[in-house]
Amino acid sequence: MEPKKRRRAPGMSPAERREMIVRTALPLVAEHGTAVTTGQIARAAGIGEATIFRVFADKDELLDACVAEALQTDHVLAEIAAVPLDQPLPDRLAEAAAAIDAYLARIGMVIGALHATGRRGRDPHGGEGGEPGPDRETAMDRTRDALAELFEPEREQLRLPVGQIASLFMGLVFTRSRPPAGPDSQIPAMDDYLDVFLHGALKEGTTE
Repeated sequence: MEPKKRRRAPGMSPAERREMIVRTALPLVAEHGTAVTTGQIARAAGIGEATIFRVFADKDELLDACVAEALQTDHVLAEIAAVPLDQPLPDRLAEAAAAIDAYLARIGMVIGALHATGRRGRDPHGGEGGEPGPDRETAMDRTRDALAELFEPEREQLRLPVGQIASLFMGLVFTRSRPPAGPDSQIPAMDDYLDVFLHGALKEGTTE
């Protein structure tokens, strides 16, 4: 009986190969920063090192692609969109906040590791002179719109339009990820943030 020939796995397009390499490289970049080698990435991806340089001009281009992927908002937007609208508003907001926290943590790990190992560069989503670029503005708009959907069931009970409330909530979550430094700085739990956001800073029945 003639042995069966092994079928070769279908080849990847250059775009698919780039995506696979970046996905493999991200945790290594977060761990090693600029000290990561293309050899390490190739071994983790199960490919030859030369394959990396068929789709990336050099290691710097690969690192730029990793930063751009870390900043990509598609995943977090999908998580926010998946939050069930039939659960209480505090639960909806807690799920959305957790998704944003995870997204910001991923960015912090990748960019922090690169900065710590000597890489300084302009944010790929930024504009000239440090101003937000169109990609970042679009990402922020999409995030605000996704959060606004979470408030829609309570639209008639809100003190401000849905879009403004969503912007305020987004600012709260992003600010919480970068609290003021100092020995006495304490980060309130997300439940406390949400309680103050939804019900105000004053205790019930308190008057001026």
